[in-house]
Amino acid sequence: MKSFALASKTLIMSLLMAASLVAASAHAADKVNINTADAVTIDRVLLNIGASKAEAIVAYRKANGPFRSPDQLALVKGVGLKTVEKNRDRIVVGGVAPATKPAAATPRMPVRR
Repeated sequence: MKSFALASKTLIMSLLMAASLVAASAHAADKVNINTADAVTIDRVLLNIGASKAEAIVAYRKANGPFRSPDQLALVKGVGLKTVEKNRDRIVVGGVAPATKPAAATPRMPVRR
């Protein structure tokens, strides 16, 4: 009977540890699009970014347009390159179309008949 109780406890502990590892890896896989996310989401996903820095990121984006690369986060007051590096795998900047120049008009060759 004692061996059954010990085996049950061991099994339960193993399952709890596995569940915590799955939860931790799922949280580590979170990504955030810094061009579309609100401050609460930025605060939740990025490391070393609190509520005030997240608000500053959103304010910077509204004032200066979308970020083209994660490195541009370092332009936000209070966010340094080390913070950007820690979060590089969590940052997404896609989904925003890059600005393009209008195509220059090409002269048409006259058609010979």
